[in-house]
Amino acid sequence: MTEEGEDLDELVRELVLNETLKTKLELFDTISHVAEAHGIFPASILPLYRARGRGEFSGFTVPAINLRTLTYDLARAIFRVATRNRAGAFVFEIARSEIGYTAQRPLEYAGVCLAAALKEGWHGAVFLQGDHFQVNAKNYRQNPQEELAQVRDLIREALAAGFYNIDIDSSTLVDLSKEGLKEQQKLNYTVCADLTTFIRANQPEGVEVSVGGEIGEIGRKNSTPEELEAFMDGYQEALGSSLTGISKISVQTGTSHGGVVLPDGRIASVNLDFETLKTLSRLAREKFALAGAVQHGASTLPADAFHTFPEVDTAEVHLATQFQNMVYESTHFPEELKEKMYAWLKENYRDEWHEGQTEEQFIYKTRKKALGPFKNDIMKLEPEIRDAIAAEVEAKLDFLFKELRVVNTLPVVNRYINV
Repeated sequence: MTEEGEDLDELVRELVLNETLKTKLELFDTISHVAEAHGIFPASILPLYRARGRGEFSGFTVPAINLRTLTYDLARAIFRVATRNRAGAFVFEIARSEIGYTAQRPLEYAGVCLAAALKEGWHGAVFLQGDHFQVNAKNYRQNPQEELAQVRDLIREALAAGFYNIDIDSSTLVDLSKEGLKEQQKLNYTVCADLTTFIRANQPEGVEVSVGGEIGEIGRKNSTPEELEAFMDGYQEALGSSLTGISKISVQTGTSHGGVVLPDGRIASVNLDFETLKTLSRLAREKFALAGAVQHGASTLPADAFHTFPEVDTAEVHLATQFQNMVYESTHFPEELKEKMYAWLKENYRDEWHEGQTEEQFIYKTRKKALGPFKNDIMKLEPEIRDAIAAEVEAKLDFLFKELRVVNTLPVVNRYINV
């Protein structure tokens, strides 16, 4: 390892472990300036998605990857896979909920991803995305202005860290008790339009952020073309014609976040409705010039499902839980640390251990919440352990990049994404 590489590793270590915001900001600035000097920059994927909406290319599905732990090591693995496969169309993302339970604020997450790009000799765009910047329905009902103020604060924080791709999730506000699809979607599209306007007013000069919307909360009933049209018609009316709207639309087609866990800890098989996904993606492009539909909750699907996403022209697929699972279940992950984390969950989240739920089900559903409290322990694992786990995830990533057909997408990305 070079001396420069060792210095970079130490910067990342300090960025992750230091609790002082001022110090984190200084470390982030250092990393981002060095990255810029090496031709690495946070970017908006909007020009690429708008071109796709115009029908200028197709045939691949962009993987949007949530890194909940070992972020530096796994981000490096992603860049190695991308370099090896000449892939340019891939996204690093983190959701509002994940920012909380993994203890990774946007500044830290962005700095670590940029450092990983530097470490692996990447050159060009790095797409950082705020995933599920979600409006909490319960909080919204109690105090809508306070809940929206918190989402706006998070958007402002993310933009400052180079997150130039933001997925608004106000689908939690859909009210199926209302008469008519447009009334059911009304709060969803008006809040989405309001937050889009806020993003446009706060995005950096020279950057047009890629914004995503959502019509169906993941884990609920499948979305329909009529719902998509009702949302988009209302959204466009609420936003007006002077601002650029969303570039993609998240839909529900049968998945749930993290998958459905069986009593023995295995994940239940999912009957994903690819025909609905194909129909909604085509409608989004042909009628509204969007890149297409987005599939959430896909990482725990069987391996033979992924090649179908580009076949039905899915614009983007979100992958999270499987990589977390691979870390926990790796033979290289220290058993003593894992047992310590599980014991902490049993003590601190016992109220989430529902009647009739096995220990395996409880642990599977809650173990993501131990990643933040034990972030430092995981970061301090021996480099050989982290490297071995990352190698396992890298093999999975290589498979996914090929199945989603993002191999050799670097030229098309470079055609539309400029410094």
